Amino acid sequence: MKKYAAILAMVLVTLSCGTRGRQQKTVAPATRDFPRVEAPAMIQDDAERLEYIVLHFWDAFSKGDYPTDSLIVKGVKKADVESQMGVFATLLRYVPQPVGEKAMEGLFDCAASSPEAFEPMAKMTEFYFFDPNSPVRSEAFYLPFVQRLATSPLTKPEMRGAYEWDARMCALNRPGTVATDFRFIDTAGRSRNLHGIKSEFILLVFGNPDCNACRDLVANMSASPEISALERSGRLKVVDIYIDHEIDAWKEKAASYPKHWINGYDPTFTIRQDLIYNVRAIPSIYLLDSQKRVILKDAPEEFALEVLSGL
Repeated sequence: MKKYAAILAMVLVTLSCGTRGRQQKTVAPATRDFPRVEAPAMIQDDAERLEYIVLHFWDAFSKGDYPTDSLIVKGVKKADVESQMGVFATLLRYVPQPVGEKAMEGLFDCAASSPEAFEPMAKMTEFYFFDPNSPVRSEAFYLPFVQRLATSPLTKPEMRGAYEWDARMCALNRPGTVATDFRFIDTAGRSRNLHGIKSEFILLVFGNPDCNACRDLVANMSASPEISALERSGRLKVVDIYIDHEIDAWKEKAASYPKHWINGYDPTFTIRQDLIYNVRAIPSIYLLDSQKRVILKDAPEEFALEVLSGL
């Protein structure tokens, strides 16, 4: 409950930032602050309040006839809309998957409510939820949005094929499904497969010993008492897989990984060539349960470590 209270406090402060000092400034006609959403007073449970906020986040913004140009979207400064998109994406992390998917449907309906705003809203959504550099990305939540992009009459015909491809990639190994099995060779030269690893949780990492961000992940995990305790207890096993072609170079540097990790490489390059996993940047982090069901897919490092620390 304290977690939800803290999240709600964060979002209410963020949503209200645009309204401060309203009496001291002159607002140009046809422009407005991003509309603030509040849960009804009758909803007392913090988790339910958070769900209400994400489900109705875009309702007021979508209403009304406001202009869109290079600087504003539906009458709100573009930078402010982008900021709220980041808030929305962050909040979705803390609601159940079906609730988040329904909220993304609401976001699409908002974008489609204005032909002029459709393309800028689609581009914002793509960056925050799908760009590999976004700290709040989530292919699971982008999937229902991009599926509708691929078929919407508002989408430019030349973009539909790209959106169909993105939807296919987002559907691979999505949360709740069993992760695709694959064979790999470990540092001892043994042939193993992902589904043969037994553990309550598996952190699957597609990485590279030359990758600075991969080394940061190792350091940050080692610095976490909670994650270290999970590994010592045997509840968590880390499987780091190299999927590129420079296998000799990988063998020379594989010793830099923690010895208690399961480190290996894809000997047939199946993962990358057959796209059984859509690895767009490294490290690409997946969290699996004991049945190899996906809990997190290509999660941002900070969020993955937060979830691990809470296990």
